[in-house]
Amino acid sequence: MNWKKIGVSAAGLLLAVQTAIMPGAQAAPNGDIEIILDGKSLQSDASPYIVQGANVTMVPLRVISEGLGAQVNWSEASGKVTITAQDQNISMENGGQSATVNGKSVRLDASARMTSGRVMVPLRFVGEALGLKVDWQATERVITLSSGKEGVSTGANTSAGNSTIPDTSASVNQESESTDQNASDDGQAMGTSPSTSTSENSSNAANGNVVQVKASTSMRGAWISTINGDWPSSAARSSAEKQKQEFTKMLDDLQGMGINAVFVQVRASGDALYPSSLVPWSKYLTNTQGKNPGYDPLKFMISESHKRGMEFHAWFNPFRANSTGTTSGLAANHVANQHPDWIVKNGSQLYINPGIPAARQHVITAIMEVVNGYDIDGVHLDDYFYPYSGTFDDDATFKAYNANNISNKGDWRRDNVNSFVRDLGKTIHASKSKVQFGISPFGVWRNKSQDLTGSDTKAGVTAYDTTFADVRTWINKGWVDYVAPQIYWSIGFPAAGYDKLVAWWSNEVKNSDVKLYIGHSPYKIGTPEKGWQTAQELIKQLELNENYKQVKGDIYFSAQHLRKNPYGLIQLLQNYYQM
Repeated sequence: MNWKKIGVSAAGLLLAVQTAIMPGAQAAPNGDIEIILDGKSLQSDASPYIVQGANVTMVPLRVISEGLGAQVNWSEASGKVTITAQDQNISMENGGQSATVNGKSVRLDASARMTSGRVMVPLRFVGEALGLKVDWQATERVITLSSGKEGVSTGANTSAGNSTIPDTSASVNQESESTDQNASDDGQAMGTSPSTSTSENSSNAANGNVVQVKASTSMRGAWISTINGDWPSSAARSSAEKQKQEFTKMLDDLQGMGINAVFVQVRASGDALYPSSLVPWSKYLTNTQGKNPGYDPLKFMISESHKRGMEFHAWFNPFRANSTGTTSGLAANHVANQHPDWIVKNGSQLYINPGIPAARQHVITAIMEVVNGYDIDGVHLDDYFYPYSGTFDDDATFKAYNANNISNKGDWRRDNVNSFVRDLGKTIHASKSKVQFGISPFGVWRNKSQDLTGSDTKAGVTAYDTTFADVRTWINKGWVDYVAPQIYWSIGFPAAGYDKLVAWWSNEVKNSDVKLYIGHSPYKIGTPEKGWQTAQELIKQLELNENYKQVKGDIYFSAQHLRKNPYGLIQLLQNYYQM
């Protein structure tokens, strides 16, 4: 559940004053332009367009911040855009004929500009300045961006049926903090996939008629992300009543397509969707971290889920402290303010350092506050242990907290994560033995080229070597009740085939008591990545799972992408689940 980082406030992107389109700007005449970064489609709150004469593609600033992981700043007063990523600093002025890159002036074919209230910037110039390879495929109207770091190229562009395996998952499941406060409003379509209304699947819960899911021993889960806009919508922030209405409507829609469990993100960034004595209220409830929303959302959500016969799993991001790289806007009792010595900055995010024993215990204590205080069915962790990329400065921690004298830092980091998983699992089951404890790691444990017992894949990153998640040990030791690897690629995908990975993970849990759930990616339906041109790909995956008795169910990322009904997915799921 780990999307690209965002370093800009929503206010900088959604300007109140609507500005006329600059002369020479023209919307793409033959349909929307698709932007693909390392095999992943980038969503945009406003359509990219081509400037006539200059042949320059303009994109909203949000694409640069969210999609490319850069920190951006827009000054409405001066009309200046500043973009920062790693060692690159780019600045442009609205209507200016040149830009400044690391202090040097560079002429522009098209300048930054305001278009219908959005700050638009030239994609190729910014992308190449940030070290990306940029390719325009005119026939398909697709721009492919390649970082060279995010995965393994298959030797052709996505329009030819090949792609790149991304180095992020999720967050997690794929997570992004929307900088457009209208972009994630409930019911508002995002992306390029055709969708149909889910109104026919709405329940009569308001009239007291609650539909029950068929009895089933299989897991049919949906991730509900707060940071990624599944719930609550921006329009519902600061309104307890709207939040309740949106959540119950979402449950009804999900249940109507066969979902029997929800995995709700109750801790996104060292915060809480419940009254806590340890951590502050989430900003996604009121737009202000630490502000009381006037009710207990977690209690309400658990009650409504159980009323419908659905399981409720509390989803925690264990070590992400903040989705931006600063402490601005964080409450006084946030861990980054109370224990700055525990915090490591990684790109545009803040992490709690897993190498510090007291920091690990703080996370465990925060999770146990929910276990002991609420009637949850499970504790769910995503892949936020160590970051997927960038620098993580823990040299001093390696020296200070290495009681076992582990010489290799990678082994030491895995030992830190192992200690956390072991201790958390023991603590949960000592308190409530029936509460399930599971983790959703990146879909590739290790490649066969790195470890002969790994999968026949060519992943650019792996759970074991990149996030230091030693999932095999968790399974062999029985520290978790289930694993839910994020297998977000299609059957036959060259670098990481879904079929190969399901077979590998099934063999991994064989002869253990650990259940295997598969993490699916309906958010990819309709994207150019190989295999995702129809919703039938997801059904084929479910049918393939039937060949493996170890597979006990499925979890979909995420609720909003199920509800958008891309290419008739809802009807396909209803038919598959015999609703």
